[in-house]
Amino acid sequence: MSKRIEGDIVIKRPVEEVFDFCADERNEPRYNPRITHAEQTSSGPIGPGSQFHAEMRTMGRKMAMTIEWTAYERPRRLASWTRLSGMDIRGDLRFDPVAGGTRMRWAWYLEPHGGLKLMGPMITLMGRRQERTIWASLKRVLEAPEP
Repeated sequence: MSKRIEGDIVIKRPVEEVFDFCADERNEPRYNPRITHAEQTSSGPIGPGSQFHAEMRTMGRKMAMTIEWTAYERPRRLASWTRLSGMDIRGDLRFDPVAGGTRMRWAWYLEPHGGLKLMGPMITLMGRRQERTIWASLKRVLEAPEP
């Protein structure tokens, strides 16, 4: 059974800008300190089916993951499938224009495998906290004054 993590944040930037920044997974190391490297592995422009390889550091170890955009509805919705050892994650990002910016909502469905299944509640609790931190960092990056 999958575990759900969800939340939202308002970012003072136009919806198209927030969507485009999030759609390019290569930007994630700029706002997520756990991601040490991200590259696009599919050819062509970013869109449905685009794939990325990323590396993250967790508990002192490097972990590789593959991310694929399973839905790309610019500028309103991105859906993804992320595969890493021990877990699959289905994700959904929604972008809605609001006064002064964009409300971004996220929902992640964590599907731990093997030994991680036993750690489901702890993973969910840690994931909720990490996601709030990650998206608050995205907000800071996107709202920073242009140099």
